[in-house]
Amino acid sequence: MQEPFDITIGNIDYAVFPEGNDTYVIFKEGKEYLQIQKDTDSQWLKLDPETALPLFGEDEEVNAIGREIVAYVPEEEEEDAEEEEDDDLLS
Repeated sequence: MQEPFDITIGNIDYAVFPEGNDTYVIFKEGKEYLQIQKDTDSQWLKLDPETALPLFGEDEEVNAIGREIVAYVPEEEEEDAEEEEDDDLLS
């Protein structure tokens, strides 16, 4: 499973915790904020906090968070990069 990561939209920082099945728990300003689920690449759904069922309706903030999740590329860990360099030197 993907590791948690941070995204920034405007001047707001969010922490993204993947839950599997295209579902993510989003923290805003250090507090659990909402849970979202991917519908399409450009359409995301907010999940009801009580039932975890999708809430259908246009929410631009949820879609913006979703776009950043889709665009996110994990940074390669330094240790992995060093191992690749060592492998190249041995080749």
